[in-house]
Amino acid sequence: MTYEEIMQKLEELGSDQTKRIFLNHGVKEPYFGVKIGDLKKLVKYVKKDQKLALQLYHSGNHDAMYLAGLSVNPKLMAKEDLQDWAKRAYWYMVAEYTVAQVAAESEYALELANEWMSSEQEMNAVVGWSTYANYLSITPDEELDIGEIRTLLYRVKDSVHEERNRVRYVMNSFVISVGSYVPELTEEAKQVADFIGKVHVDVGNTACKVPLAKDYIKKVEEKDRIGIKRKTCIC
Repeated sequence: MTYEEIMQKLEELGSDQTKRIFLNHGVKEPYFGVKIGDLKKLVKYVKKDQKLALQLYHSGNHDAMYLAGLSVNPKLMAKEDLQDWAKRAYWYMVAEYTVAQVAAESEYALELANEWMSSEQEMNAVVGWSTYANYLSITPDEELDIGEIRTLLYRVKDSVHEERNRVRYVMNSFVISVGSYVPELTEEAKQVADFIGKVHVDVGNTACKVPLAKDYIKKVEEKDRIGIKRKTCIC
C-alpha cells in the first residue's frame, strides 16, 4: 500500500466512539480514532517499508504515528530519527508506547533513555523512563548495568512525588519493571515500591488507575514470573 492508501484505510477504520475515548485521554487532531487491534491488521502492509513507516509517523496523525511504531524496524532506526520521534511525541500514548518501545529495541536504547530522562520537556522525560523500563523487559541480565539501574531506582525513590504528572506514572512503571525483570534488584525494587506507596497521576476524564508498584511486583512473584523476559516490547 502507498502512504495515501494507508491514510485512506485508517480513515475508514476510525470511529466516533474511539475518537471520544482518545480525546478523553489527551489526543489532539488530526486523528481518526482507530482501535489498536485494527491498527495491527495494517502492519503487514507497512512492515517491510521503513520509508513508509517514517512517513506515517511524520504525518502527525495519531493513528498513523502509532501504526508506524508497530511497523518500523527498530534496528534500522538512526539516532537522529529517534530523537526526532521523541520531539514529535506530544502526548503520553505516543511517548510511552510508540517511541519508547521502538527506542528500547534500537541500538541507542540506553544512550537515548539517559538523555531523555533528564529533559526539561515532560514528554521527552516520559519517553526516557519508559524506554529504560521497556529495555529491562527484553534485555538479558548479563547485559544490564546493575549499578546504573540501582541508581535510577533510588532516584525514583527520592523524587517521584515531586516530578511532573506523566513522569510520575512512568517512574512508577520503572520500579515495577526493575522488580519484575531484574531478579538481582527485585528486593530493592520492592523496598522502593513500599517507600513511595501510591503515586498520584492526573489521568483526566478516564477510568485509568496508576498501579501500586508493591502489589504489582507481588503478583508477578506469585505467578513465578520474576526475571522472565519478553521477546519484544512493541505492542
